[in-house]
Amino acid sequence: MRRTLLSFVTDRQSAWDELDALVASARGRVERLDAPGIRRLDHLHRSAVADLAFARRCYPADPIVGRLAELVGRSRPLLLGTVRARGSVRAFAATGYWRRVVERPAFLAISALLLFAPGLAVGLWAHHDPAGGVALAQISPLTAGIAEDGPRDPDDLDLQASDSAAFSSQIFTNNARVALVAYAGGLTAGVATGFMLAFNGLVLGLVAGLAVAGGQGDALVRLVVPHGVLELSLIVVAGAAGLRTGWALLRPGHRTRTEALADEGRAGVEMALGSAALLVPCGLVEGFVTPLGLPAPGAIAVGVGLGLAFWGCVLWRGRIPRSTSPA
Repeated sequence: MRRTLLSFVTDRQSAWDELDALVASARGRVERLDAPGIRRLDHLHRSAVADLAFARRCYPADPIVGRLAELVGRSRPLLLGTVRARGSVRAFAATGYWRRVVERPAFLAISALLLFAPGLAVGLWAHHDPAGGVALAQISPLTAGIAEDGPRDPDDLDLQASDSAAFSSQIFTNNARVALVAYAGGLTAGVATGFMLAFNGLVLGLVAGLAVAGGQGDALVRLVVPHGVLELSLIVVAGAAGLRTGWALLRPGHRTRTEALADEGRAGVEMALGSAALLVPCGLVEGFVTPLGLPAPGAIAVGVGLGLAFWGCVLWRGRIPRSTSPA
Protein backbone atom coordinates (compact mmCIF):
# COMPACT_ATOMS: atom_id res chain seq x y z
CA MET A 1 0.00 0.00 0.00
CA ARG A 2 2.89 2.35 0.81
CA ARG A 3 4.22 2.03 -2.75
CA THR A 4 0.71 2.70 -4.08
CA LEU A 5 0.45 5.78 -1.87
CA LEU A 6 3.82 7.00 -3.10
CA SER A 7 2.71 6.55 -6.69
CA PHE A 8 -0.54 8.41 -5.97
CA VAL A 9 1.27 11.34 -4.39
CA THR A 10 3.88 11.45 -7.15
CA ASP A 11 1.22 11.48 -9.87
CA ARG A 12 -0.91 14.18 -8.24
CA GLN A 13 1.63 16.39 -6.48
CA SER A 14 2.11 18.78 -9.40
CA ALA A 15 -1.63 19.46 -9.60
CA TRP A 16 -1.80 20.08 -5.85
CA ASP A 17 1.14 22.46 -6.05
CA GLU A 18 -0.50 24.34 -8.91
CA LEU A 19 -3.74 24.65 -6.95
CA ASP A 20 -1.81 25.87 -3.92
CA ALA A 21 -0.06 28.48 -6.07
CA LEU A 22 -3.37 29.72 -7.51
CA VAL A 23 -4.89 30.01 -4.04
CA ALA A 24 -1.85 31.98 -2.92
CA SER A 25 -2.05 34.25 -5.97
CA ALA A 26 -5.73 34.98 -5.31
CA ARG A 27 -4.94 36.15 -1.77
CA GLY A 28 -8.51 35.60 -0.67
CA ARG A 29 -10.17 37.23 -3.72
CA VAL A 30 -10.83 35.22 -6.86
CA GLU A 31 -11.09 38.47 -8.86
CA ARG A 32 -7.31 38.71 -8.66
CA LEU A 33 -7.07 35.81 -11.13
CA ASP A 34 -7.73 36.13 -14.84
CA ALA A 35 -10.46 34.12 -16.57
CA PRO A 36 -8.24 31.13 -17.48
CA GLY A 37 -6.89 31.17 -13.95
CA ILE A 38 -10.36 30.97 -12.45
CA ARG A 39 -11.32 28.11 -14.75
CA ARG A 40 -8.08 26.34 -13.83
CA LEU A 41 -8.75 26.95 -10.13
CA ASP A 42 -12.21 25.41 -10.48
CA HIS A 43 -10.83 22.38 -12.33
CA LEU A 44 -7.98 21.79 -9.89
CA HIS A 45 -10.26 22.23 -6.89
CA ARG A 46 -12.62 19.55 -8.18
CA SER A 47 -9.71 17.24 -8.87
CA ALA A 48 -8.40 17.81 -5.34
CA VAL A 49 -11.84 17.02 -3.91
CA ALA A 50 -11.80 13.73 -5.82
CA ASP A 51 -8.26 13.03 -4.61
CA LEU A 52 -9.31 13.74 -1.03
CA ALA A 53 -12.19 11.30 -1.29
CA PHE A 54 -9.82 8.67 -2.70
CA ALA A 55 -7.24 9.27 0.03
CA ARG A 56 -9.84 9.05 2.79
CA ARG A 57 -11.00 5.72 1.43
CA CYS A 58 -7.61 4.14 0.73
CA TYR A 59 -5.23 5.82 3.20
CA PRO A 60 -7.42 7.09 6.07
CA ALA A 61 -4.56 7.17 8.60
CA ASP A 62 -1.98 8.87 6.38
CA PRO A 63 -1.10 12.57 6.78
CA ILE A 64 -1.91 13.08 3.09
CA VAL A 65 -5.59 13.19 4.07
CA GLY A 66 -5.01 16.19 6.30
CA ARG A 67 -2.90 17.95 3.70
CA LEU A 68 -5.55 17.54 1.03
CA ALA A 69 -8.35 18.55 3.39
CA GLU A 70 -6.44 21.74 4.22
CA LEU A 71 -5.85 22.49 0.52
CA VAL A 72 -9.49 21.92 -0.40
CA GLY A 73 -10.54 23.99 2.59
CA ARG A 74 -8.50 26.95 1.33
CA SER A 75 -9.63 26.74 -2.29
CA ARG A 76 -13.34 26.18 -1.68
CA PRO A 77 -14.13 29.65 -0.22
CA LEU A 78 -12.70 31.32 -3.32
CA LEU A 79 -15.15 29.48 -5.57
CA LEU A 80 -18.06 29.91 -3.19
CA GLY A 81 -17.22 33.58 -3.05
CA THR A 82 -17.66 33.73 -6.82
CA VAL A 83 -21.15 32.27 -6.49
CA ARG A 84 -22.06 34.72 -3.73
CA ALA A 85 -20.80 37.65 -5.80
CA ARG A 86 -22.94 36.52 -8.69
CA GLY A 87 -25.85 36.38 -6.29
CA SER A 88 -25.68 40.16 -6.14
CA VAL A 89 -27.86 41.66 -8.83
CA ARG A 90 -25.39 44.45 -9.39
CA ALA A 91 -22.40 42.15 -9.72
CA PHE A 92 -24.37 39.81 -11.96
CA ALA A 93 -25.44 42.61 -14.29
CA ALA A 94 -21.99 44.18 -14.34
CA THR A 95 -19.83 41.11 -14.85
CA GLY A 96 -21.39 37.80 -13.83
CA TYR A 97 -23.66 37.31 -16.83
CA TRP A 98 -21.08 38.42 -19.36
CA ARG A 99 -18.43 36.12 -17.91
CA ARG A 100 -20.82 33.21 -18.12
CA VAL A 101 -21.45 33.96 -21.79
CA VAL A 102 -17.78 34.14 -22.73
CA GLU A 103 -16.33 31.35 -20.59
CA ARG A 104 -17.31 28.54 -23.01
CA PRO A 105 -16.78 30.01 -26.52
CA ALA A 106 -16.91 26.61 -28.22
CA PHE A 107 -20.54 26.14 -27.21
CA LEU A 108 -21.37 29.62 -28.50
CA ALA A 109 -19.85 28.74 -31.86
CA ILE A 110 -21.72 25.44 -32.08
CA SER A 111 -24.99 27.12 -31.10
CA ALA A 112 -24.53 29.81 -33.74
CA LEU A 113 -23.70 27.21 -36.38
CA LEU A 114 -26.80 25.16 -35.55
CA LEU A 115 -28.98 28.27 -35.81
CA PHE A 116 -27.57 30.07 -38.82
CA ALA A 117 -26.36 27.28 -41.12
CA PRO A 118 -29.85 25.79 -41.73
CA GLY A 119 -31.30 29.30 -41.98
CA LEU A 120 -28.84 30.37 -44.65
CA ALA A 121 -29.25 27.17 -46.65
CA VAL A 122 -33.07 27.17 -46.54
CA GLY A 123 -33.27 30.92 -47.13
CA LEU A 124 -31.21 30.68 -50.32
CA TRP A 125 -33.22 27.67 -51.48
CA ALA A 126 -36.58 29.36 -50.82
CA HIS A 127 -35.45 32.49 -52.63
CA HIS A 128 -34.48 30.52 -55.74
CA ASP A 129 -37.41 28.09 -55.53
CA PRO A 130 -40.39 30.01 -54.08
CA ALA A 131 -42.82 27.27 -55.06
CA GLY A 132 -40.88 24.72 -53.05
CA GLY A 133 -40.61 27.20 -50.20
CA VAL A 134 -44.38 27.72 -50.17
CA ALA A 135 -44.89 23.95 -50.04
CA LEU A 136 -42.59 23.72 -47.04
CA ALA A 137 -44.09 26.77 -45.37
CA GLN A 138 -46.79 24.85 -43.50
CA ILE A 139 -44.24 23.70 -40.91
CA SER A 140 -44.73 26.93 -38.96
CA PRO A 141 -47.42 29.63 -38.55
CA LEU A 142 -44.78 32.24 -39.35
CA THR A 143 -43.91 30.73 -42.71
CA ALA A 144 -47.50 29.69 -43.43
CA GLY A 145 -48.59 33.33 -43.12
CA ILE A 146 -45.96 34.46 -45.61
CA ALA A 147 -47.03 31.74 -48.04
CA GLU A 148 -50.75 32.52 -47.74
CA ASP A 149 -50.26 36.25 -48.35
CA GLY A 150 -48.32 35.58 -51.51
CA PRO A 151 -45.97 38.05 -53.20
CA ARG A 152 -46.64 41.75 -52.60
CA ASP A 153 -46.13 44.54 -55.05
CA PRO A 154 -43.01 46.49 -54.10
CA ASP A 155 -45.12 49.67 -54.09
CA ASP A 156 -47.34 48.17 -51.35
CA LEU A 157 -44.67 47.26 -48.88
CA ASP A 158 -46.18 49.43 -46.14
CA LEU A 159 -48.39 47.02 -44.28
CA GLN A 160 -51.29 48.19 -42.14
CA ALA A 161 -50.09 49.24 -38.69
CA SER A 162 -51.96 46.41 -36.99
CA ASP A 163 -50.55 43.84 -39.42
CA SER A 164 -47.02 45.15 -38.95
CA ALA A 165 -47.31 45.09 -35.17
CA ALA A 166 -48.78 41.60 -35.21
CA PHE A 167 -46.04 40.19 -37.45
CA SER A 168 -43.24 41.86 -35.50
CA SER A 169 -44.75 40.69 -32.21
CA GLN A 170 -45.06 37.17 -33.58
CA ILE A 171 -41.36 37.13 -34.44
CA PHE A 172 -40.47 38.45 -30.97
CA THR A 173 -42.67 35.88 -29.20
CA ASN A 174 -41.28 33.07 -31.34
CA ASN A 175 -37.69 34.03 -30.57
CA ALA A 176 -38.35 34.31 -26.83
CA ARG A 177 -39.96 30.86 -26.83
CA VAL A 178 -37.10 29.37 -28.81
CA ALA A 179 -34.55 30.81 -26.36
CA LEU A 180 -36.39 29.20 -23.44
CA VAL A 181 -36.75 25.81 -25.10
CA ALA A 182 -33.15 25.86 -26.36
CA TYR A 183 -31.92 26.29 -22.79
CA ALA A 184 -34.29 23.74 -21.24
CA GLY A 185 -33.43 21.26 -23.99
CA GLY A 186 -30.06 20.73 -22.35
CA LEU A 187 -31.73 18.22 -20.04
CA THR A 188 -32.17 15.94 -23.07
CA ALA A 189 -28.36 15.76 -23.38
CA GLY A 190 -28.59 18.70 -25.78
CA VAL A 191 -30.64 16.86 -28.43
CA ALA A 192 -33.71 19.08 -28.04
CA THR A 193 -31.48 22.14 -27.94
CA GLY A 194 -29.82 21.26 -31.23
CA PHE A 195 -33.17 20.45 -32.85
CA MET A 196 -34.78 23.68 -31.68
CA LEU A 197 -31.88 25.80 -32.89
CA ALA A 198 -31.80 24.12 -36.29
CA PHE A 199 -35.59 24.22 -36.68
CA ASN A 200 -35.81 27.88 -35.74
CA GLY A 201 -33.00 28.68 -38.13
CA LEU A 202 -34.90 26.85 -40.85
CA VAL A 203 -38.09 28.78 -40.06
CA LEU A 204 -36.40 32.18 -40.05
CA GLY A 205 -34.48 31.35 -43.22
CA LEU A 206 -37.71 30.28 -44.91
CA VAL A 207 -39.44 33.50 -43.81
CA ALA A 208 -36.57 35.58 -45.18
CA GLY A 209 -36.30 33.63 -48.43
CA LEU A 210 -40.03 33.79 -49.18
CA ALA A 211 -40.23 37.45 -48.20
CA VAL A 212 -37.38 38.44 -50.51
CA ALA A 213 -38.74 36.27 -53.32
CA GLY A 214 -42.15 37.92 -52.90
CA GLY A 215 -40.78 41.45 -52.99
CA GLN A 216 -41.12 41.98 -49.24
CA GLY A 217 -37.45 42.01 -48.29
CA ASP A 218 -37.46 45.71 -47.43
CA ALA A 219 -40.56 45.31 -45.25
CA LEU A 220 -39.02 42.30 -43.50
CA VAL A 221 -35.88 44.28 -42.69
CA ARG A 222 -37.89 47.20 -41.31
CA LEU A 223 -40.12 44.97 -39.19
CA VAL A 224 -37.63 42.43 -37.85
CA VAL A 225 -34.06 43.69 -37.89
CA PRO A 226 -34.39 46.42 -35.20
CA HIS A 227 -35.05 43.84 -32.48
CA GLY A 228 -34.08 40.66 -34.32
CA VAL A 229 -30.29 40.98 -34.20
CA LEU A 230 -30.22 41.10 -30.40
CA GLU A 231 -32.89 38.40 -30.14
CA LEU A 232 -30.89 36.02 -32.31
CA SER A 233 -27.80 36.76 -30.22
CA LEU A 234 -29.74 35.81 -27.10
CA ILE A 235 -30.98 32.62 -28.76
CA VAL A 236 -27.35 31.70 -29.46
CA VAL A 237 -26.50 32.29 -25.79
CA ALA A 238 -29.49 30.26 -24.60
CA GLY A 239 -28.54 27.48 -26.98
CA ALA A 240 -24.98 27.51 -25.65
CA ALA A 241 -26.35 27.20 -22.11
CA GLY A 242 -28.42 24.20 -23.14
CA LEU A 243 -25.49 22.57 -24.93
CA ARG A 244 -23.31 23.06 -21.84
CA THR A 245 -25.87 21.28 -19.71
CA GLY A 246 -26.18 18.48 -22.25
CA TRP A 247 -22.41 18.04 -22.48
CA ALA A 248 -22.18 17.84 -18.69
CA LEU A 249 -24.59 14.91 -18.79
CA LEU A 250 -22.62 13.17 -21.52
CA ARG A 251 -19.09 13.96 -20.34
CA PRO A 252 -19.02 14.89 -16.64
CA GLY A 253 -15.25 14.45 -16.42
CA HIS A 254 -13.95 14.04 -12.86
CA ARG A 255 -17.38 14.91 -11.47
CA THR A 256 -20.38 12.69 -11.02
CA ARG A 257 -23.22 13.43 -13.43
CA THR A 258 -25.20 14.93 -10.58
CA GLU A 259 -22.34 17.28 -9.70
CA ALA A 260 -21.75 18.17 -13.34
CA LEU A 261 -25.44 18.86 -13.90
CA ALA A 262 -25.57 21.04 -10.78
CA ASP A 263 -22.52 23.05 -11.83
CA GLU A 264 -23.44 23.54 -15.47
CA GLY A 265 -27.11 23.91 -14.59
CA ARG A 266 -26.25 26.83 -12.32
CA ALA A 267 -24.22 28.42 -15.10
CA GLY A 268 -27.06 27.81 -17.54
CA VAL A 269 -29.61 29.39 -15.21
CA GLU A 270 -27.44 32.51 -14.93
CA MET A 271 -27.12 32.70 -18.71
CA ALA A 272 -30.86 32.16 -19.17
CA LEU A 273 -31.81 34.77 -16.55
CA GLY A 274 -29.49 37.36 -18.05
CA SER A 275 -30.76 36.66 -21.55
CA ALA A 276 -34.38 36.86 -20.38
CA ALA A 277 -33.67 40.29 -18.88
CA LEU A 278 -32.17 41.44 -22.17
CA LEU A 279 -35.32 40.42 -24.01
CA VAL A 280 -36.94 43.43 -22.32
CA PRO A 281 -35.13 45.99 -24.52
CA CYS A 282 -35.99 43.80 -27.50
CA GLY A 283 -39.64 44.11 -26.54
CA LEU A 284 -39.31 47.87 -26.13
CA VAL A 285 -37.79 48.18 -29.58
CA GLU A 286 -40.50 45.95 -31.01
CA GLY A 287 -43.21 48.00 -29.31
CA PHE A 288 -41.92 51.55 -29.79
CA VAL A 289 -39.28 51.64 -32.54
CA THR A 290 -40.65 49.21 -35.11
CA PRO A 291 -44.02 51.04 -35.37
CA LEU A 292 -42.16 54.21 -36.37
CA GLY A 293 -41.66 52.67 -39.81
CA LEU A 294 -37.97 53.45 -40.06
CA PRO A 295 -36.47 53.05 -43.53
CA ALA A 296 -34.31 49.98 -44.02
CA PRO A 297 -30.98 51.77 -43.32
CA GLY A 298 -32.36 53.13 -40.04
CA ALA A 299 -33.74 49.73 -39.05
CA ILE A 300 -30.41 48.10 -39.81
CA ALA A 301 -28.57 50.75 -37.81
CA VAL A 302 -30.76 50.12 -34.75
CA GLY A 303 -30.51 46.33 -35.01
CA VAL A 304 -26.78 46.17 -35.70
CA GLY A 305 -26.16 48.79 -33.01
CA LEU A 306 -27.93 46.68 -30.39
CA GLY A 307 -26.08 43.58 -31.55
CA LEU A 308 -22.70 45.29 -31.42
CA ALA A 309 -23.50 46.70 -27.98
CA PHE A 310 -24.33 43.21 -26.72
CA TRP A 311 -21.24 41.48 -28.07
CA GLY A 312 -19.11 44.44 -27.09
CA CYS A 313 -20.29 43.96 -23.50
CA VAL A 314 -19.52 40.25 -23.77
CA LEU A 315 -15.93 41.01 -24.75
CA TRP A 316 -15.53 43.95 -22.38
CA ARG A 317 -17.44 42.95 -19.25
CA GLY A 318 -16.70 39.27 -19.74
CA ARG A 319 -13.02 39.85 -19.11
CA ILE A 320 -11.70 39.40 -15.58
CA PRO A 321 -9.00 41.99 -14.94
CA ARG A 322 -5.62 40.79 -13.85
CA SER A 323 -4.51 41.84 -10.44
CA THR A 324 -2.26 44.79 -10.04
CA SER A 325 0.66 44.73 -7.68
CA PRO A 326 -0.01 43.15 -4.31
CA ALA A 327 -1.39 45.40 -1.62
